[in-house]
Amino acid sequence: MAEQRWDTEAERAPAELEQVWSAVVATARRTVTDGLVVGTSGNVSARVADLVLVTPSGVPYDRLTPDDLTCVDLAGRQVRGTLVPTSELPMHLAVYRTTDARAIVHTHAVHATAVSTLVPELPPIHYMTGALGGPVRVAPYATYGTDELAENMLRALTDRSGCLLQNHGTITYGATLDQAYDRTAQLEWMCRLWLTAAGVPGLTPSLLTQAQLTQAAERLRGYGQRK
Repeated sequence: MAEQRWDTEAERAPAELEQVWSAVVATARRTVTDGLVVGTSGNVSARVADLVLVTPSGVPYDRLTPDDLTCVDLAGRQVRGTLVPTSELPMHLAVYRTTDARAIVHTHAVHATAVSTLVPELPPIHYMTGALGGPVRVAPYATYGTDELAENMLRALTDRSGCLLQNHGTITYGATLDQAYDRTAQLEWMCRLWLTAAGVPGLTPSLLTQAQLTQAAERLRGYGQRK
């Protein structure tokens, strides 16, 4: 019965799934264009009801078409498509099962990955730290695609919408693909900023206090246009 239920849901709104798939592919291609991933590294997903559309494993993003739509349920069972889902599916599903995330972006951004090898937490170098819930933690290293990595990531994501993965990369989530992507881009920029400032001989970067981060986070909640 469970398989039939998921199949019915997958067929219930094919137009919506196709629309979201197009946005997933566009976001994945953007990670390449903006230099956040190389080749087929990294992955992107979005949740529609209890289904997850996710980029497939080992397929260059510029080759993906509407027919390549890859969809799983929250248990990881494939309900649409023939391509094998990303090897990092355990991380994506772990986030969707435990948060209100509707979209996830995982990259191997170079500056963020570099920072993940140096410190257990990205120092609060900029007020945009508040947009991710506070100082960004580094999840301890574990082999990619494993439940261990997913568990390490979840601990680092506690009260956060993004974290670094030691010797690996970044993962961020949001209510939309645009928000998840923006958080990834901001995280990479902050890592680059800290590396640049920390690399000046004889000087130490000034860091923000928790009170300053809290104040910034409150202001950021009201940032942008209101509908």
